[in-house]
Amino acid sequence: MRTVVLREELKPLNMAQFTYSRLSNLLRLSVNKASVLRAKTEMKHGPAGCVQFVRCQRSVDSKMLQERQKQQMAKGLPKQKPIAGVKQVIVVASGKGGVGKSTTAVNLALGLMANDSSKSVGLLDADIYGPSIPKLMNLKGTPELTDNNLMIPLTNYGIPCMSMGFLVEDVAPIVWRGLMVMSAIEKLLRQVDWGSLDYLVVDMPPGTGDVQLSITQNIMISGAVIVSTPQDIALLDAHRGAGMFKKVNVPVLGLVQNMSVFQCPNCNHQTHIFGSDGARQLADTLGVKLLGDVPLHLNIRETSDSGKPVVVSSPDSPEAEAYRKVATAVVQRLEEVNP
Repeated sequence: MRTVVLREELKPLNMAQFTYSRLSNLLRLSVNKASVLRAKTEMKHGPAGCVQFVRCQRSVDSKMLQERQKQQMAKGLPKQKPIAGVKQVIVVASGKGGVGKSTTAVNLALGLMANDSSKSVGLLDADIYGPSIPKLMNLKGTPELTDNNLMIPLTNYGIPCMSMGFLVEDVAPIVWRGLMVMSAIEKLLRQVDWGSLDYLVVDMPPGTGDVQLSITQNIMISGAVIVSTPQDIALLDAHRGAGMFKKVNVPVLGLVQNMSVFQCPNCNHQTHIFGSDGARQLADTLGVKLLGDVPLHLNIRETSDSGKPVVVSSPDSPEAEAYRKVATAVVQRLEEVNP
């Protein structure tokens, strides 16, 4: 067994080499080291004093190590910078895939503009491995470059969009390691000419991994919208997603309960296929707002698959109204958290 006692006074020694008098002398010296012993702690002599000293030393070493780790982490974190020309960034996230996050992000962006035509809105697809925005917004092509080598977003329905899907073939798998993904995210964040935008809606990848951390650490985010179905298994991951944003000091604007209810097109009977009010209960648990309910409806699926989002293709439908209500709630929350 080895122990370190006042590095400047002695090198590590085997405990068997200590004599009682020598150990006592070392313990007396250590009493004068305020950084080693707690204030008003009375050191004992003999084996009990040795154990006490070693415990104190370990406690101090642990605190020093934690402090050094905090300092190193602080040095390594990038400084948050705003995206040029963008006033507010809204990230749309989910704990897991398959809950309608991308469809919600698209219709949220369109809903923001439908509610106030004076506002300019952009859409960024940050889901590197599974970009959906090109399909949902019916966009194809390669972005052109400005004189400053910035990519010019592709535009449809009045919404400028940028996605990794514009830079690779439609069905080409993106098999990249972490560093390549981070480099792609950096380009999507910093090398796009967005012009002047009131809102930039970011469709985040599902989960709580490197991409999410990279985005939250690099840009200033006004708030996060969490999308979940009422199903218990989806709510567990939504809870984790909300927790991640709180840890990195990003305001959680609220939850969207997607696929909340299915209404039979023939008899209008309503069925809660994925459960009832699960997201509402989670919102209460987290102390955040439920931004709205979006039904499970054939119209939403068909318009999304055809690249004609329901907010623009069926603006008078109850489904479009649900998304516009979510957009209204998001703006209200932004005013509350960013006065």
